Amino acid sequence: MSFFKIRDKGYYGFMDRQGTVVIRPQYLEVGAFHHGFAPVRLNGQWTILDTLGRLFIKRLYRAIGPFESGLARVKVVHHWGYLNQEGDEQIAAIFEAAGDFCEGLAPVRFDEKAGFIDPRGQFAIKPVFTQTEVFRSGLAPVQLDEKWGYINPQGIYSIDSQWDMAQPFQGDMAWVAQGEQWGLCDRAGKIRLSPQFSWIKGHAQGQFFDGMSLVFRDGKYGFVSQEGHIAIEPMFDLAGDFGAGLALVEINGAYGYIDKAGKLVIMPKFEDAGVFSEGLAQVCINGRWGYIDTEGQVIIPPAFNAATPFRDGLAQVIVQSAWQYIDRLGGIVWREKL
Repeated sequence: MSFFKIRDKGYYGFMDRQGTVVIRPQYLEVGAFHHGFAPVRLNGQWTILDTLGRLFIKRLYRAIGPFESGLARVKVVHHWGYLNQEGDEQIAAIFEAAGDFCEGLAPVRFDEKAGFIDPRGQFAIKPVFTQTEVFRSGLAPVQLDEKWGYINPQGIYSIDSQWDMAQPFQGDMAWVAQGEQWGLCDRAGKIRLSPQFSWIKGHAQGQFFDGMSLVFRDGKYGFVSQEGHIAIEPMFDLAGDFGAGLALVEINGAYGYIDKAGKLVIMPKFEDAGVFSEGLAQVCINGRWGYIDTEGQVIIPPAFNAATPFRDGLAQVIVQSAWQYIDRLGGIVWREKL
């Protein structure tokens, strides 16, 4: 079941996909629902809300993360612990830092060292590292002293420490850095792309979307495939992530879309544009936003001051200052009353 955040007179609540208000707007700040729960701010601190609108207020927290594997990290004063889905602290707040559970383990920091705990709060991998990241594809990046490598769930190195920075694996590939340059290595630790790309400020660095990752080199944007090769040489002034096999690019100040071979399939004619999601992308024409399909045809005419990608069949748009949710035909499912 998908819930969507709504607003009424400065307060926030949630509706369902049909536009029915399921949790009336009554909170000054809420986060998004994830795995059945959403964070809610009360009196400057946070608690969780379930899909029935029930608050779990046994205790308020300075911060709450998303539920993963049935547990959410929570901050009590200066330390972190984990909350279960009954609202109880299943793992006491004794950690200096904590990450989300992934593949059965969570990275934590204890006594100025980093390791991994299991859902019982026991150390599965002792805190002996300088820094750690989450497990993905059976491997986790860890830093010992100044270099990063990768360990398996038993805490044994699968790839020796050799990198200045490293990110979790995505399938068979991971982004690693020497100095400030990024490249790709595989699960055997073999370099598939030598470090040559720069960090992209304000972007989810090294994330693969639709099997492609945005890269930046010598002031231009291009794409690397998840198989570990340069799919589209950096040549664009600006580019966005792939979705539905297409990616946004800027050419001479106008926006269009390329396919995975780098071929222009929707000519650059928009003032601004966004990523394809659920087969539609938001585009700006004459100062107003609407939506096109993967053929470049306008499906929802530009009539909005702002527009966001579609999610679970709906998109949030703004008309003047009012929130609205529309369906894929442009029909209004819910409108904020000003």
